[in-house]
Amino acid sequence: MNRSARASFEDLAVFDERKKKPPVRFLAGVDEAGRGALAGPVVAAAVICDPCSELSLVRDSKLLSEKIREELFGVIMSKSIGVSVGIIGPAVIDRINILQATLKAMRKAVEGLPVTPCHVIIDGCQIPRINCSAEAITGADNKSFSVAAASIVAKVTRDRILRENEFEFPGYGFTRNKGYGTQEHLGAIAERGRTAIHRRSFRIKTDL
Repeated sequence: MNRSARASFEDLAVFDERKKKPPVRFLAGVDEAGRGALAGPVVAAAVICDPCSELSLVRDSKLLSEKIREELFGVIMSKSIGVSVGIIGPAVIDRINILQATLKAMRKAVEGLPVTPCHVIIDGCQIPRINCSAEAITGADNKSFSVAAASIVAKVTRDRILRENEFEFPGYGFTRNKGYGTQEHLGAIAERGRTAIHRRSFRIKTDL
């Protein structure tokens, strides 16, 4: 599938159906949010969920509005066989690097599922150390229903964390930028410095 093409709900559902041939009963999708941000945690989600009409709007979270993501989040949580998130904060990211932190978050998400998946599809090109069958697929959030659902859970979970951080660290625009390097955010760092939730190992253009 062309990465630029937007998969339909039917495309996503068919992809997962093809992966669920016996003996695969529980198929989990895994995705992360916040890998490229300057502040806040990296969050991974693992979701075991069968496609249904109530979730026909599920797509890669980047293709959805914040309002639609929030609405779908609640439905995913209620309709899923299992949902789990792994959250790795800035201090750990700085200590082990963002790639290892992302893989750690993914592993925590899979291990936290209430049922053990028979197979896991991971958005990306590397597989975390997990004790089950798994494959990494670049652009899986635009191919697999389960991974798209996981992308929504990860994104909404992380966005909520950053909105809470706005109250603790006002003036950085976390509610709007979610910790990413927008002009507003970079300007605030230049003026106020970094906060406790900023990633010290990430190079920022305003650094001298």
